[in-house]
Amino acid sequence: MRPRFNFGDQVRVTRNVRDDGTFPGANIGNLLVRRGSVGYVRDVGTFLQDQLVYSVHFFDQQKMVGCREEELIGADEPWNPSQFEFREKVTPKVALVIDGETIASPGDVGQVLKVLRDLPSGVGYHVRFPGRTLQIPEKLLDSAPADAPDLADLPDEEDADD
Repeated sequence: MRPRFNFGDQVRVTRNVRDDGTFPGANIGNLLVRRGSVGYVRDVGTFLQDQLVYSVHFFDQQKMVGCREEELIGADEPWNPSQFEFREKVTPKVALVIDGETIASPGDVGQVLKVLRDLPSGVGYHVRFPGRTLQIPEKLLDSAPADAPDLADLPDEEDADD
């Protein structure tokens, strides 16, 4: 196993890094570093003798976290940043209509199920609205209000008549 990155290399994390119970002062599942953040390699080690793990110092977050090699790319490699992440609540900027049927209107709450970074038209998302999942370009979405209900609390179409 030869490390791809060395001490001092600038790297970008490609997925959100959450506490797995090993970060001091954080609760399991807390977001430590958001995908796309850039940091510097401070050390290289192994985990279970078959995985390279890098200690990466993220200056903007003032955190040093362990990242597996597959979670990192060089900071100068191509990267498509996204406004939203998995599980974030969003609302459409315009009415989303299919065959004359309005699926979601501005103010309706949806939840991001998947971030699509490599679409020819730019970043897009699979967004779940009650009763339907749609692929929506980023430019058509806004953040839902912080007090918006969780999608699990919203009725699906078949439950709406109860």
